[in-house]
Amino acid sequence: MFDAAEIGHRVSKQQYSEEVPGLRRALLDAQYRLLEKATFPVILLVNGVDGAGKGETVNLFNEWMDPRHIRTEAFGAADGTTADRPAMWRFWQALPPKGHIGILFGSWYTDPILRRVLGHDKRSDFERQLEHIRHFERMLVAEGALVLKFWFHLSKVFQRRRLEKLSANPRTAWRVTREDWVRLKKYDTFVPVCEEALRETSTGEAPWHVIDGSDNRFRSLTAGRLLLDALERRLSGPAPQISPAAPPPEPPIDGKDLLNTLDYRSSLNRESYGRKLEKQQARLNALSRDARFRERALVLVFEGMDAAGKGSTIRRITPALDARFYRVVPIAAPTDEERAQPYLWRFWRHIPTRGRMLIFDRSWYGRVLVERVEGLCSQADWMRAYHEINEFEQQLVSHGIGVVKFWLAITPEEQLARFTAREDTPHKQFKITPDDWRNRDKWPMYQRAVSDLVERTSTDMARWHLIPAQDKLFARIEVLKRLNDTFESMIEDRR
Repeated sequence: MFDAAEIGHRVSKQQYSEEVPGLRRALLDAQYRLLEKATFPVILLVNGVDGAGKGETVNLFNEWMDPRHIRTEAFGAADGTTADRPAMWRFWQALPPKGHIGILFGSWYTDPILRRVLGHDKRSDFERQLEHIRHFERMLVAEGALVLKFWFHLSKVFQRRRLEKLSANPRTAWRVTREDWVRLKKYDTFVPVCEEALRETSTGEAPWHVIDGSDNRFRSLTAGRLLLDALERRLSGPAPQISPAAPPPEPPIDGKDLLNTLDYRSSLNRESYGRKLEKQQARLNALSRDARFRERALVLVFEGMDAAGKGSTIRRITPALDARFYRVVPIAAPTDEERAQPYLWRFWRHIPTRGRMLIFDRSWYGRVLVERVEGLCSQADWMRAYHEINEFEQQLVSHGIGVVKFWLAITPEEQLARFTAREDTPHKQFKITPDDWRNRDKWPMYQRAVSDLVERTSTDMARWHLIPAQDKLFARIEVLKRLNDTFESMIEDRR
């Protein structure tokens, strides 16, 4: 992929001087149109060979455009400060909102490439990471982002000359580090790995642009034109089409599904409930204080029909925990800030560090539940979400973060009884809204959506626990017991 970038492209000083003013005006105009429309973000990845002009290009874009609406983030190899969370967490935090440009100097390609070059990862690990990257970028594009990927290249001879020239000048010597010389020695290993990475991840929705970095004027004009062309095409045309995921299967002809075949008859009396609650809470407290949990984390997901008892069940979990090491995140309709990002962004931002527990009262499954049923996203959006959710949860589990998911199930008759009781109880009236009553009319649609999500997202790493919650006391104990069983298995797994 790098042959054409090693033939020595050049632009004269005169051509550069003639073209730059018009290019700058056009880029600035496109940037303000992007800001005014605010319908999509621009994510620009800047990667390449050391000394090929990556930093200079980043600085140039901030000079040529309005830097107030550009978010520039520099990423090196992962270190101890980023080890507490999954590798992709730091990149999710840097995504620009709609209407803005994000320049990522170094990106999610840096670690996989370096680890492969240094022999830390096997080829199979490298290929798996590239597959995750393809899925991630496909999701960004499907969510509306314009993803541009620039690779600045130098031949081995030119790279050595560039590093020597920079080192010889006292004003630029600081830009050359010991690691740059080490990587130069590994050039013949580094380049084939990079070629493979680019070849496997240059897709129709997020292609790579390889730019010869040997001539600064050619490099600058090429990068500026590529950015301008991509911006103008997107501003004047539609977003790229992403092939839809396979739709869920049609419901069975006998009408049976995962929810209407649950056994809702289980119940507990108050005396038995009290004994079991004390036992399971004590067990949970001991597990949360186990030294082995300091190297792990836990994410709990609670979903269910309105009035299924999610909140009251969570309130039986939290008294068993040290308040310093857990957090409950209730999920409502997204804010304006959250709407300006991919839908998983607002969940990535909460991912816990080691030794902590995070409890979601409703979660990312809203995309395949309420957004699907209420028509708040397209069919293509919620169909592809199953795979994106599985990828998200896999990244958490692979990093040592357990994911435990509960669906609290009740019948329509029980929901009606609880709605009525809430209306008749002054201190519970805030829990019932006109939307709750309206949603009851869509019960069959929600029931099918639940069956689909369990079918598509109950995996070995993060399986769903369907809890009959007709009797609240039984449901609370069942949740605590399954939580403790999963928690115990997680901390005993030393892999």
